[in-house]
Amino acid sequence: MNRADPARVLDEKVAVVTGAARGIGRAVAELLGEHGCYVVVADLDRTLANECAEELPTNAIAFGGDITDPDTPRSLITETVRAFGRVDILVNNAGYPFDAMVHKMTDAQFRAMLDIHVTAPFRMIRAAAPYLLRPASALRESDTSIRKIVNVASIAGQMGAVGTANYSAGKAAVVGLTKSVAKEWGRAGVACNAVCFGPIDTRLSALQGDENTTEVAGETIRLGVPAAQREAIAEVVPLGRHGSPQEAAGAVFFLASPWSDYVTGQVLNVTGGFVGGMQS
Repeated sequence: MNRADPARVLDEKVAVVTGAARGIGRAVAELLGEHGCYVVVADLDRTLANECAEELPTNAIAFGGDITDPDTPRSLITETVRAFGRVDILVNNAGYPFDAMVHKMTDAQFRAMLDIHVTAPFRMIRAAAPYLLRPASALRESDTSIRKIVNVASIAGQMGAVGTANYSAGKAAVVGLTKSVAKEWGRAGVACNAVCFGPIDTRLSALQGDENTTEVAGETIRLGVPAAQREAIAEVVPLGRHGSPQEAAGAVFFLASPWSDYVTGQVLNVTGGFVGGMQS
């Protein structure tokens, strides 16, 4: 490893990325790895997590588990520290939609979105606290590095969207969590920010179809959007298209990198200029 290589700005940092086996999470894991990070690829699908970890250009391990299980965040952090000795970067990316109109939405659907989009990140942050926080004396005398938390939110949490009251509520809540952690932990050397994504090309925004599903707690959940809605989104995005997972990962990388050491408590919108919520 060439520690003098200026392109590898995260050499030997340790990053935990949830939902990292595919889509935006995988692109984040790959980009962090390219810049020298040791990466823990955490995902519900252990097989895909293993495949991703094996293909990264740096030291990486896979962790399989349901991040909404109350015990999983602690286990994930414990495994990370056992493998690499510390945690420098935490990316709370895991998530999925469970759409329904408000008057047809069940309590279980609403709770599921809060569990994955705000409760799980909260538990991850809490579990990582002993390894992220540093006393003020250590910051002054020896360890001046800034640890990073990046929470993945959505423009739906700011603007709302038809059929996603549960998802939008969860994403709005994680923004509040982000700003609170930034205020509490700033003096302990931790920067906490959120990225609000707009239309990004993943299986969540792909065309609906019988094969575009995910399994959560034994339930099959349809993903994707109707063709007319996907086309309508592209029409109202000033850049005229969906973003790629790699473009999304770039925003996360910035907030995880030394270039954002004086940035905390912020929400970075990565939307191609799209600022409204979908109406249909």
